[in-house]
Parts: sequence; structure tokens; C-alpha cells
Amino acid sequence: QVQLVESGGGLVQPGGSLRLSCAASGSIFSIYAMGWYRQAPGKQRELVATKPGGGSTNYADSVKGRFTVSRDNAKNTLYLQMNSLKPEDTAVYYCDAALSRVADGIARSYWGSGTQVTVSS
Repeated sequence: QVQLVESGGGLVQPGGSLRLSCAASGSIFSIYAMGWYRQAPGKQRELVATKPGGGSTNYADSVKGRFTVSRDNAKNTLYLQMNSLKPEDTAVYYCDAALSRVADGIARSYWGSGTQVTVSS
């Protein structure tokens, strides 16, 4: 089985920073792309940033210049550094990975269960 586990969420004041992590584990053959999404109360899930294996990172306009995605391929881990946080960044943040398992080599999308980020004074 494959698991994605997010961590690093919490309560932070406006202007503060948080660093989220997403660790993929299990019988993974290859990871093709990973990304971060978020869902605020009453809203649809939206893209935050995606990082293909060999391509450039794509950011939502609302987070450009404030959020930075990085990836440690050796650890199968994706990070999201969030700076200058705003109340409107409050949401559950989810990690997504397009990967294939050792068992069959078929690329599928996997999701983590999310981590809550609350920006409030």
C-alpha cells in the first residue's frame, strides 16, 4: 500500500510562517509529480502548487511570491514553505502524488488526509 502523510499545520498569526511536509511511503516504484491543494470551509478544493518530476513548479496566483515548494526525491517528501500568511490562507492543506507502485507500475493519483492551517490573530 501507498500512504501520503502531511504534517506541519497549526495556528499562526497573520504575517507568520509555516512549513508543511508530505511524506510518501510504501511500495513506490516511481513518483512523477507531487502537489499541494487546499480546501477552505464552504469552498471547493483548489490548487496551491504542483511540482512535476522534471519540470518547473506551478503556483496559484494567490500564493506566488509567498509560498515555495521543494522536494526531496531521496526521501519521497514534498515541502511547502508558507511565508507572509494571510487569514484567507486558512484551509485544510492536502498533498497529492502521481506515482506508480512496484506491484503493477501503473500511474495513479494518491491523496493524503490533510493538515489544518489556521491563520488568525
